[in-house]
Amino acid sequence: MPRVFSGVQPTGALHIGNYLGALRQFEAAPGHLYCIVDWHAITEPHDPALLREGTLHVAAAMIALGLHEGSTLFVQSHVPAHMELMWYMTCTGTMGELQRMTQFKAKAQGRESVSVGLFAYPLLMAADILLYRTEKVPVGEDQKQHVELTRDLAERFNSRYGKTFVLPEAVMPPAGARVRSLTKPTEKMSKSDPDPDSKILLLDSPDDIRRKIKRAVTDTGREIRHDPEEKPGISNLLEIQSALTGTPISRLEELYAGKAYREFKEEVAEAVVEGLRPLREKMVAIASEAGEIERILQEGARKAAALGAPLLEDVRRKLGFMELSPS
Repeated sequence: MPRVFSGVQPTGALHIGNYLGALRQFEAAPGHLYCIVDWHAITEPHDPALLREGTLHVAAAMIALGLHEGSTLFVQSHVPAHMELMWYMTCTGTMGELQRMTQFKAKAQGRESVSVGLFAYPLLMAADILLYRTEKVPVGEDQKQHVELTRDLAERFNSRYGKTFVLPEAVMPPAGARVRSLTKPTEKMSKSDPDPDSKILLLDSPDDIRRKIKRAVTDTGREIRHDPEEKPGISNLLEIQSALTGTPISRLEELYAGKAYREFKEEVAEAVVEGLRPLREKMVAIASEAGEIERILQEGARKAAALGAPLLEDVRRKLGFMELSPS
């Protein structure tokens, strides 16, 4: 089975878009590593308390999905080897390569200054991937360039010092639902959107979910049909209901023919409530077990560190660093 690495940032509360678009596609398997990439979450000024809270929140969701069973689930900062290997990648990469990263250019546009971390984080991502001899990296289109940079760095190191790194391959995960904002249905649902009604959080209560769906922006006209261009609000709700219930959108269109938006929204809301209920209940139960999340993450960190240690020792040796003799 190929080695697979996936990273999730612990920034903001997870919402239904994160679940349907990504988390639900993750597979618990022996060759898979799932990392909560907290070092990546501090490239901008942040609240330390929220970082810890977010780390536990993401961990609870991933544990509730069973990703710690058979796979390796851990927190990035619990494995210092990531940062050490990043330094070696920093000495392998070039300024020009980082300046060409489209995500950096987009985030830096119009700003007088940005952190060095924001500029250099693709090197940390490369270290995350290369440390475990990763073969496949599930990523969205916006991250493919970073995996390509990782391959370039690996090839350059291998050329200079001998075969060391596996060349990873970016793979598109199975298509998940592309959930859009409830208040701005032409835009993607976002953790950073300050409007709480724009998103359904995984831990929202049933009443909160019903209220948000009731307030969701719809479109002119009365017809309930899937047309993302002409009816983005209705189309978004149809896609959410289809993803959670498994009912084809074409069948939903038939069922709602001639029905009012109010009745449609009520049924979408119940589908969301019931679709998220098992995950929400598991997350709450896991969080209530004192120390359980921390225990699982510590065990995962030990496994990850053991997996990465041989590669890091090989890198040190090839770079010519002295070994520390046991006392």
